Amino acid sequence: MTTNRRAQIDRKTKETAIALSLDLDGAGASEIATGIGFLDHMLATLARFSHFDLSLSCQGDLHIDDHHTAEDSALALGKALDQALGDRAGIRRFGHAYAPLDEALARAVVDLSGRPFPVIDLKFTRETLGTIATENLTHVLESFAIAGRMSLHVEVLAGKNDHHKAEAAFKALALALRHAVSRDGDAIPSEKGVL
Repeated sequence: MTTNRRAQIDRKTKETAIALSLDLDGAGASEIATGIGFLDHMLATLARFSHFDLSLSCQGDLHIDDHHTAEDSALALGKALDQALGDRAGIRRFGHAYAPLDEALARAVVDLSGRPFPVIDLKFTRETLGTIATENLTHVLESFAIAGRMSLHVEVLAGKNDHHKAEAAFKALALALRHAVSRDGDAIPSEKGVL
C-alpha cells in the first residue's frame, strides 16, 4: 500500500511550463495560477472538495488561446494523481457523487481502474466562461481522466447557468474522487490483482 500519496510534476513543452505538487491526503488547500481565471477557480474547487492539497503553476501560450494551458494542466494533474496512487493498493477505487449548485445538478462517477475512458456531457450553451472556451472545460476533464488512468463519467443533469453547471460538475468530481482514493484495507481492489 502506498503510504506517502504525493507527487510532483515538472512538465515543459514549447507550449507550456508547469510545476505541480499534489497530496491526496491533504486538507483541500490550493495555490493555482494558470493565467485562466475560471480554470483556476475550477481546479481550486476540485482541490477543496476532494481534500487534495494542490499547487499548480502554468506558464502557457495564452497569446494563442486557452487550449494548451487547459489541456496540459489537466494532463499534469492526471499524471500526478496516477503517480500519487502508486500501485493503487488499499483504495476504494470507485466513487460517485451528485452536487447541486442552485438550479444546476451534476453527477460524477469514477473508477480508478487503470483503464482511461472519459464520458463527459456538461451541456453548456455558452462558448466561453471567463477566458476559457467551454469546449476546453470538457477537454480538461477528458485529459485528466486519460492521464489519471480512470474511467470517468461526468454529466450535468439540470441547469440553466453555465457557470453553475461547470462548478457543480467539478464539485461532483471532487466528491467522487475523495471517496475513490480513500483507504480501504491494503489489497489491490481488482480480481486481476493489478490496476
